[in-house]
Amino acid sequence: MRVLIVKLSSLGDVIHTMPAVMDLRQRMPQVQIDWVVERSFAPLVQCCTAVQQVIPCDLRRWRRTPWSAQTRREWAAFRQALQTQAYDRVVDLQGLSKSALVSWLARLTPAGERHAMARRTEGSGYEAPTRWVADVAHTQPWHSHACDRGRLLMAQVFNYALPDTVDFGLRLPAATVQADEPVAVTPGTVALVHGTSRDDKLWPFDHWVALGQRLQAQGHALALPHGNDAELARSQALAQALPGAVVWPRLALDRMLRPLSQCAGVIGVDSGPSHLAVALHLPHVQLYNFDTAWRTGPPSVPHQQAVFGQPCPTVDAVWAAWQVCESAAS
Repeated sequence: MRVLIVKLSSLGDVIHTMPAVMDLRQRMPQVQIDWVVERSFAPLVQCCTAVQQVIPCDLRRWRRTPWSAQTRREWAAFRQALQTQAYDRVVDLQGLSKSALVSWLARLTPAGERHAMARRTEGSGYEAPTRWVADVAHTQPWHSHACDRGRLLMAQVFNYALPDTVDFGLRLPAATVQADEPVAVTPGTVALVHGTSRDDKLWPFDHWVALGQRLQAQGHALALPHGNDAELARSQALAQALPGAVVWPRLALDRMLRPLSQCAGVIGVDSGPSHLAVALHLPHVQLYNFDTAWRTGPPSVPHQQAVFGQPCPTVDAVWAAWQVCESAAS
């Protein structure tokens, strides 16, 4: 059997989908799983052990110049790649118009079916074309964690009981020594993931400094990853306030896996690298300015904690959570 997964973006959503494909691989070891995803996330999806082939697309970029010659050429090439193989099942795990379009374009075997969610769940987007395209639409509980929603849909499609454990299936890419990535991570390093795509998810600068000082007093080295120029400037400012903290070079997502996996833990806001820390099963505290940790936060395990506070979590609350995580991991 050959299965196509459609989950295009964003980074956190892509990571939250990995347990669903790992469940399928565990229950049906012989199935071949392909995945359509935005090109920027394709290297990370290639690190998921359950996935045979990644089909990258550039829908975000194509929408900005839909009628350009370049977009038309690239769209035609994408359609050809998508329709090279016929699928027994196409599973839309996103539930939006763009994922419904991709599902509709995919080629089915004579007995093939398209499956998707029947409705939105609390806090998640959903658009009507999802139902129009699906041959079979499945209902999930209204109050569902992002990981659970995908895992349940996959179990409904293939009629199996959910495994007891959650496995993201990330394998580390082959070690390379390049000028633009760290070669080694100091033992005991804690990564401070301060960057996020939304300013209202940020944690105050002085809170990071106070937390970093406590970690350094505890004997931890500090790493400061970044994903854009604004985050780099903040990392550099934090490194000045926290002497000895190391500003990592800017890393592609797949290249971040290895150094992140070598850290003693991660403390970060609700962002992609924080979700990577969860997937790598690291001791991790995730910070929330909104009460949405139930939907996107770490699973209920002692070495990973979510901390919610308004207008933001306090340093003391984050520190207490870190002590719990560190103790549970030791």
